[in-house]
Amino acid sequence: MASRQRVGRRSALPAAGSGRRGRGNQKTPGGLLAGERGTWRKKWTDRLPVALIFPNTYAVAASNLGWQLVYDLLNEHPAVVAERFVLAAAGDRPLSLESGRPLTDFALVCYSLSFEGDSLALLELLAAGGLTLEAAARDDDHPLVIGGGVGVWLNPEPLAPATDLFILGEAEVALPPVLQFLVEQWPRLGRRLLPRLAAAFSACYVPGLYHPSYDEQGRLLAMTVEGDAPTRVVPALLREPEVAGYSRLLSPQAEFSDLFLVELGRGCSRACRFCAAGFIYRPPRLWSPAAIRAALAHCPPEIQRVGLLGMEMAAPETLAAISGLIAERGKSLSFSSLRADALTPALLELLAASRIKTAVLAPDGASQRLRRIINKGLSEEAVLRAGEELAAIGVTTLKLYCMLGLPGEEDGDLLELVGMIRRLKGRLLALGRSRGRLTEIQLSVSSFVPKPWTPFQYHPFAGVAELSRRLKLLQGELAGEANVRISAEAPDKAYFQAVVARGDRRLGLALIAMAAGEKRGNWRRQLSELGIDPAWYASRPRAEGEIFPWEIVDPGLTARFLAAEYKRALAGKSGQGCRVGACKACGVCDG
Repeated sequence: MASRQRVGRRSALPAAGSGRRGRGNQKTPGGLLAGERGTWRKKWTDRLPVALIFPNTYAVAASNLGWQLVYDLLNEHPAVVAERFVLAAAGDRPLSLESGRPLTDFALVCYSLSFEGDSLALLELLAAGGLTLEAAARDDDHPLVIGGGVGVWLNPEPLAPATDLFILGEAEVALPPVLQFLVEQWPRLGRRLLPRLAAAFSACYVPGLYHPSYDEQGRLLAMTVEGDAPTRVVPALLREPEVAGYSRLLSPQAEFSDLFLVELGRGCSRACRFCAAGFIYRPPRLWSPAAIRAALAHCPPEIQRVGLLGMEMAAPETLAAISGLIAERGKSLSFSSLRADALTPALLELLAASRIKTAVLAPDGASQRLRRIINKGLSEEAVLRAGEELAAIGVTTLKLYCMLGLPGEEDGDLLELVGMIRRLKGRLLALGRSRGRLTEIQLSVSSFVPKPWTPFQYHPFAGVAELSRRLKLLQGELAGEANVRISAEAPDKAYFQAVVARGDRRLGLALIAMAAGEKRGNWRRQLSELGIDPAWYASRPRAEGEIFPWEIVDPGLTARFLAAEYKRALAGKSGQGCRVGACKACGVCDG
């Protein structure tokens, strides 16, 4: 294992570059950087070396704006050199993309977790890179392991046993002061700094200073805090950026290849009860038109497609102005999904001009009743009308996203979804006959995973067997329907996400053992052999008043509000959207 001093001496290795940004090349693991725009090349001499991990494939990592932002924030500091790591091929040693160095050459090992399902892959990557996984077993000859990303913002506890420091919140605000502190301490980094970080920076969470205890049923009883560390950790939020978030890396191998992404804001005012982003990012923030224009100015002239993130909460006039700017620059528009009840004539005109062939609508709930329970506020007629309007401007593939296993879901709800698809097909068929071109319907089905910091954090996961039965019901009802296709995520994958999403440190230690040990059987069997019952984490109903592991984080939301919203959902009552500054119901604007 590399020591602090050894890391410093390794600055004599061949330089990775001049410190300029540019295109990548083939001389990286697997040639992943071939054709990449925005690669940093910096010399190591007298610089703090930082590894930046995204525990998924390069294609997924290179499309993540948060990871791109952190990569830039790190390398923009003149005293830092940051290089990236992604999942390597099975059996391969992880090496940095920029210079092919191992993890043990770096003084700081940072990771960004966006998805709970990547937690085990992260630990396996750290183990394959030669790191000791348990933070308590590492000394000052080991790199400091630092975690961030929305996955740990929601619940850091499953990865707490492996992590020295979490930096919670939005990187633009949270990272720079912590990075400057670490640079000033370099090369004398060590665990002695962790209590100082916890006391000095409100977004810093040092798990080693917090000690959980549990009751006879295994539920969290209390969290004892050492020294001057805060009782709870407050994530940092960005308020009014001069430049909106945008694509800082572009790669033909990315999931969104040659697509320039721009954020319209963060969070969402719709308050769908299943959606963590609608709660954890409160208050929702729309960026100013000037900030969005400044982001669009960074789009390379050769990139022709612009993707807007956050269209679901942008005002029609804002969308119209941005759409006009995109059109003026000769660019076409792309998007992740559209709000079915917010398609304006101006937006449809721009979509038509962009020659959009695939459009995405997200009813989320299978029936009108379920959409009321989840507070979606979307009628069937709105979905049908939006489908017709999109087909009329030339869309040839219409994707519908829906979840199985939502609170209160019954077979009748699924049959209502089948009926809606058939009615939509009928309308599209009539339109297609008049135009001589049919629009295909693609139904994408995922399993509902209860998330921390949402009203459904109290609700049990439906279970693999029941979700599989409901999926087969849907597939059977739609079998043989011409121009209708159905795809689905495996319920077992969602089950693992549900376990980790509401996990604690005991689960985290089991994940470490799984990552470091030999693989015997599936993940459920491995956890069982380690004394962990997955169903206890995923499928156990939570009671109001129970202390949750993730409540070490304080995003401002009150347990009273979330519990009340859960009760309203079970009663079939809709709720209000987030009205920034106009109410104090959830606790965020009262803090």
